[in-house]
Amino acid sequence: MNPLYRNDRPGEYPDSWYVASADIPPTRAPLKGEVSADVCIVGAGYTGLSAARHLAQKGLDVVVLDAHRAGFGASGRNGGQVCSGYDSDQTTLIKKIGRAHAKALWDLAEEAKSDLRSLCQDHIPEARYTAGLVHSTYTVQDAAHDRAEVDLLRQEYGYQDARMCDAEEMRALVKSQQFEGGLLDMGAGHIHPLRYALGLARLAEQAGARIYERAEVHRIDKGDPTIVATGQGRVKARHVILAGNGYLPNIERKVAARVLPVNSFICATEPLGDRADAVFGQDVAVNDSRFVINYFRLSEDKRLLFGGRPSYSIGFPDDISTLLHKRIIDLFPQLAGIKIDYAWGGSLGVTMTRLPAVIRVAPNIVSASGYAGHGVALSGLAGKVMAEAVAGQAGRFDTLADLNVPRFPGGSAFRAPILRLAMTWYSLRDRLGL
Repeated sequence: MNPLYRNDRPGEYPDSWYVASADIPPTRAPLKGEVSADVCIVGAGYTGLSAARHLAQKGLDVVVLDAHRAGFGASGRNGGQVCSGYDSDQTTLIKKIGRAHAKALWDLAEEAKSDLRSLCQDHIPEARYTAGLVHSTYTVQDAAHDRAEVDLLRQEYGYQDARMCDAEEMRALVKSQQFEGGLLDMGAGHIHPLRYALGLARLAEQAGARIYERAEVHRIDKGDPTIVATGQGRVKARHVILAGNGYLPNIERKVAARVLPVNSFICATEPLGDRADAVFGQDVAVNDSRFVINYFRLSEDKRLLFGGRPSYSIGFPDDISTLLHKRIIDLFPQLAGIKIDYAWGGSLGVTMTRLPAVIRVAPNIVSASGYAGHGVALSGLAGKVMAEAVAGQAGRFDTLADLNVPRFPGGSAFRAPILRLAMTWYSLRDRLGL
């Protein structure tokens, strides 16, 4: 089933707290007839909108196509966590690709966070960037792993914003008795993700990019120019950027074989009021050390925004609220009886290595996706370096492309069963405490 429609109505944002608390603009016109552009971008999420803004600022004529709305997909429904680095930690990256390449990747990830903070401060203040991200741990082994990573970041990169918390400090910061410690990163943080996406769309248009909504891409005919065809029109472009991530239909095999759409789910409780103090000692976002993670934070009106992946099926479960409510009470029994006001799901992109799949599909077609939960910051950076590559400066693009993310065994046909088996195993391991 087409990932664009298997869980959503065409052109309708999900019934989320993000949508309820954002100023949604009128629907943009769909593409009709033929237009020409220097660059055609498929996907109006963080990656595509970032690329569009940077390219338009360089003076290129840019067209962005989205099957639904700008910020409709993961960019407008995620946990809002602005993470440091990648889903694979720097210790692991050094072992896999060497110190020089790992350091270059870290520098790019730091730039990604810096760019996001600057955009929020200068142009998108409604996204409400807030510093502070916690990685909470359940075992002393997990805590020891994080402590070694903090030491490496300080010693090799001079990164001073992350520090370890012992069990007592962690339980004062995030008030669950299950945590044995954690890593507090004040160089990371959290945002309102949909407001940020809508702000990026506004900035891209102000720079001169044209965004078409309800413009699903059905076919890409490679060549010079490349033809990008929708149901009602087509774009003739010198360059194409694929930026659909977990919502990209199977229109390019090189991408589909490497990136698997995985569902994640979030709920927003009723406003907690004074009860918020029984959950958090500080306004931080939190993700935990389980493989199938929980992630949560407070909204500006003191709702608990709580997410996780309680289902590995293609379709969304009917009882998202019930599944997430159980997880909330497991961690925070002091919230027994709390009501859920909103619950929604979305699809992110995951690769075999849980590192971004940055690919040169053809001489004039590039793609970036598969951020594995780290896309709030990394996707904007990916759009930026793809814009550089299109403009003839491919060095930083190559730093990401040299990760050489492999195909799933069997290609796109077997990627889903393989990853679901792996996630089911890790979920079982987490529950058993192995």
